[in-house]
Amino acid sequence: MQHLNLPIEVGLPVARIVTEHEADEIAAALHAEMPWMALATEAVWHGLRASAREGLSGFRFSPLVLVGSPGIGKSHWARRLAHHLAVPTTMIDATGEPAAFGIVGSQRGWFNATPGKLLQTILRERHGGPLVIVDEVEKSGDIHSSKGTRHALTDALLPLLERMTAATWECPFFQIKCDMSWVNWVMTANSRQGLPEPLQSRCAVLELPDLTPDQLRHFAKKEGARRDLPAPAMAALMDVFDCGAIINSGLSLRTVSRMLDRAQTLACQPMLN
Repeated sequence: MQHLNLPIEVGLPVARIVTEHEADEIAAALHAEMPWMALATEAVWHGLRASAREGLSGFRFSPLVLVGSPGIGKSHWARRLAHHLAVPTTMIDATGEPAAFGIVGSQRGWFNATPGKLLQTILRERHGGPLVIVDEVEKSGDIHSSKGTRHALTDALLPLLERMTAATWECPFFQIKCDMSWVNWVMTANSRQGLPEPLQSRCAVLELPDLTPDQLRHFAKKEGARRDLPAPAMAALMDVFDCGAIINSGLSLRTVSRMLDRAQTLACQPMLN
């Protein structure tokens, strides 16, 4: 993967997929980690191959909305995607902050006005093509000013999701135009209910299946190897799956990740004599 290093006066670098083979390798690595996310991986794969085939100076794929039950790894998949693409990320929790302002910022004159996380990430990382992850996008509420003006997450997102308008997007805080057309987007939702139609029409909305115990075991084995857990810790973890205790327990990827965290902590603790 090439990075085009340009002085900030003429732009910031973006990551580039040079060949379709490189796109194949990235997709294969991501699929090996999380095969149950095949629909999402395939959508990105086609975008990467098209970017390489067209000789673009960066890469693009359609904005994604990943719809599925909590705990199947939607956000984790997005972070691993950014890792394989070697691009910075910024994450927005649509339920935990004024998401519209969190992404794009607010105009000077608002209380505590700041640039949004998107531009902050670009300036901090000096990279023009980060991956933005918006969690639980269907649950974002509107904000109303004291004058009754509505500020919705969808209204903030739509100009950034369209390539033509993203290329001339104006930052509300700095009031300057920025090319955001190399930014890629992954949004997550627990259901289609609450997803605004204008947002759905501009994104690839992918409905993902629930995890099976075998897929959870696959994730635990792969992630344990990636963390370099010692063999006894891995064996104990696999026993949890192999004895059948996990089948009816309703475990999610989050729970398995906590199990891995606990195993890693115990493996690193010194032994008392």
